[in-house]
Amino acid sequence: MATIDLTYQECLDLLRSERVGRIGVIVEDQPLIFPVNYRVIEDIDGATIPRLVWVALRTRAGNVIDRSPMFVAFEIDHFDHAQRLGWSVLLSGTLQPVDDAAAEFAGRFDPGPWLDDRDRWLAIEPTRVTGRRIVGDDAEWAFSTAAYL
Repeated sequence: MATIDLTYQECLDLLRSERVGRIGVIVEDQPLIFPVNYRVIEDIDGATIPRLVWVALRTRAGNVIDRSPMFVAFEIDHFDHAQRLGWSVLLSGTLQPVDDAAAEFAGRFDPGPWLDDRDRWLAIEPTRVTGRRIVGDDAEWAFSTAAYL
């Protein structure tokens, strides 16, 4: 088994492929992690390759995420337990409130929260995006006795 670093573009592709991630915040000197629905906001800005601008999420007004400090971490991942393979994308950045009426934000970037009472809009502006993939060794031949031991 080995890990390989993902490129920025691979991280962006994986961020686009998921809808649920985890936000990490510090509250009263304690790290807390919460699952959230999210949506990637991209900017092409004349370039042929889009770049990540923000990760949008909705939460309940006044809850722990809404009251958290400005600096946060956000992570998504996927694992195949049987094959012992997987990947992880981690970004760190600043959490900022968003006016959902600004630039049709709600219509264009709604992350579709699973719970109805999430009416506070926030966005993470990443300052760092990294990712890793866990890759396995070459697979054993399917009929090898070692494959069944």
